[in-house]
Amino acid sequence: MNHSSAGLVIWDVDGTLIPADLRWLTRAIARAYGIAESEVVFPDKKVHGYTDESIAVDAAIASGVDPSAAEAGIHAFRQAIAAVMQEGRQELAEVQPPYPGAAASIAELREHGFIQTVLTGNLRSAAEVKLHVAGLDEFLDLRIGGFGSDARDRFHLAAVVAQRYSAIYGDPLDSARVIVIGDAPNDIACARHADFRVAVVTHRIGGQELASYEPDLVLDSLDPTTVVAAVSSLLSSGGSLAAR
Repeated sequence: MNHSSAGLVIWDVDGTLIPADLRWLTRAIARAYGIAESEVVFPDKKVHGYTDESIAVDAAIASGVDPSAAEAGIHAFRQAIAAVMQEGRQELAEVQPPYPGAAASIAELREHGFIQTVLTGNLRSAAEVKLHVAGLDEFLDLRIGGFGSDARDRFHLAAVVAQRYSAIYGDPLDSARVIVIGDAPNDIACARHADFRVAVVTHRIGGQELASYEPDLVLDSLDPTTVVAAVSSLLSSGGSLAAR
């Protein structure tokens, strides 16, 4: 880790910084596979915390598309999601405003010397639109982000972030100085796979359920003072914080 940095904070996007909404995936899948939006069926328990491409293939199959055709349609899906996000920018601003404290937490972490980026199942084209429309991209270094367009398996994205960090900042990424902030069990599993610290916020899932997956920290909100204090303490101590 760069000696001038307090650490690296890696944010999830949907459900963490902004509310999750499946309308964009629904529209893109329908457009890519030539089915009605009302016919799009999402697989149980394989949506939140997964990558857009894996969701698209599984949803297409669940919606009656032949598995080989579902895989062959990924290129069309990539084009469709990029178009859908651009077309829906105004709607996006209305239905997915940032969670309270998201922008302030990012700004405060920057003031305290943290480098910040994202690790998200969104394709890069979708993530960039969402973050820009929400006004959250100013202090995020998206050059080192990990996106669903980089790998189908979310567990591979931490390595993408590490490689890009090293290339941009010139130092290897010290996993002990990294924390992921997410909202889903798969965010916890992905962070653990990379030996990163992990905090989760109770925007969609209750604290007791999230705690059962053993994150280092459960946050009730993105109150910036709490977020900065907790992240700073966790990365400086190298241990878990029991209190919220």
